[in-house]
Amino acid sequence: MLLRHTPTEIKERSALTVNPAKTCQPIGAMYASLGVHGCLPHSHGSQGCYAYHRSALTRHYKEPVAAATSAFTEGASVFGGQANLLQAIDNIFSVYNPQVIAVHTTCLSETIGDDIPQIVAKAKADGKVPEGKFVFHANTPSYVGSHITGFANMTKAMVDYFAESNGHKEKTINLIPGYVEPSDMAEIRRIAESMGISTIMFPDTSKVLNGPLTGKYKMFPEGGATIDDLKRSGSSMGTIALGRTASMPAARALDTKCKVPCEILGLPMGLHGTDAFVDTLRRMAGVSVPESLNLERGQLVDAISDWHQYFYGKRVAIVGDPDQVLALTRFLVSLDMRPVHIVTGSKAGKKYEKSLHEAVSESPVAATINVPGDMLLFHQLIKNDPVDLIVGNTYAKYIAKDEDIPLVRHGFPIYDRLGHSYFSTMGYRGALRLVEKLLDAILDRKDRDATDIDMELVM
Repeated sequence: MLLRHTPTEIKERSALTVNPAKTCQPIGAMYASLGVHGCLPHSHGSQGCYAYHRSALTRHYKEPVAAATSAFTEGASVFGGQANLLQAIDNIFSVYNPQVIAVHTTCLSETIGDDIPQIVAKAKADGKVPEGKFVFHANTPSYVGSHITGFANMTKAMVDYFAESNGHKEKTINLIPGYVEPSDMAEIRRIAESMGISTIMFPDTSKVLNGPLTGKYKMFPEGGATIDDLKRSGSSMGTIALGRTASMPAARALDTKCKVPCEILGLPMGLHGTDAFVDTLRRMAGVSVPESLNLERGQLVDAISDWHQYFYGKRVAIVGDPDQVLALTRFLVSLDMRPVHIVTGSKAGKKYEKSLHEAVSESPVAATINVPGDMLLFHQLIKNDPVDLIVGNTYAKYIAKDEDIPLVRHGFPIYDRLGHSYFSTMGYRGALRLVEKLLDAILDRKDRDATDIDMELVM
């Protein structure tokens, strides 16, 4: 493994990223677009960019991801992509007949300076957008931000283009789930529905990127928030945004545009994170917590109590996206584990860093926190100060192999395992699954390292 040559000496790098712990904006924008019903994402740039964005999502979700591209050539690179996008809009509605096209820009179109609203307006004036169909866009240059930024920008665009107030408040609550799995979105919605709350979730990729195989082809799956849902979101009595980096911009935009009050929470991961989500739902909707959720909570508490001895004191290194990393850190600290190396590739601001420091403040072991950082730095930190467990995406497997450390896969992307799009790690049920994954990794290593004498049948 080439990573075995990673040096232990850590040098300050201000203008160089080695093996980034993130990917580019358009991937997040494309993922958010797929959470709108009948939507075809459109990459305004070259075919190479579009192919990479599709393949990254397809490999992670093991589902075919449909999208379109402006297919820039040398001419578009020099003179701009207006002609390409106008032709693309006409072709897409004629051939594929989506309800809506979500245009996201790339490095090339951003560098040229294409005015997407002007191009879309011309497409409408020229009759290329059929009656009852829609086109919206987000600016997502890859040379700034990350896939989380792209997701946030596209989700905010849904508010900017569609949200409207009908003059009175409906008995619905908007849920902006953040950059999480389709299974997570379904679980977040299930918790609200179990409390008898009517919700509008956007984006919503459940039943889109984890749908069934029926033997019948459908260009556009049944899942996703409808355009009507997006319009009605401006008349909801409140919004709950889960994750500051991915969800807050849309929630704040909805508050500004339609005066829908919002609350910004962390992801509902683990006991305390889910408690905060459930309590906010309860207060905002004026309902009681059902016994079914109390049962799920009690089962989680029981599992943690039963297996606490194996979690206690375990040193963990965490790498991933900001909202996921913060929620994971809080949960692991609550299990009396010791997060000692924490790295996220996306810039998240000083408030985020402060939240991370607060999350580990009760841990007796000092944590090294890098926002942003890269996988090279993450590996160097582990080489200098080894840990018992790594939590991260598929790219962390090379570090785990080289350093002989168990890995629990979590976050985006996961290319080499199945299940993340079907089994949630959100809510009380999801926390129970995450506890199981952590415990399996720890006990599998314990069994592997045991001698014939101290191999235990009952753990």
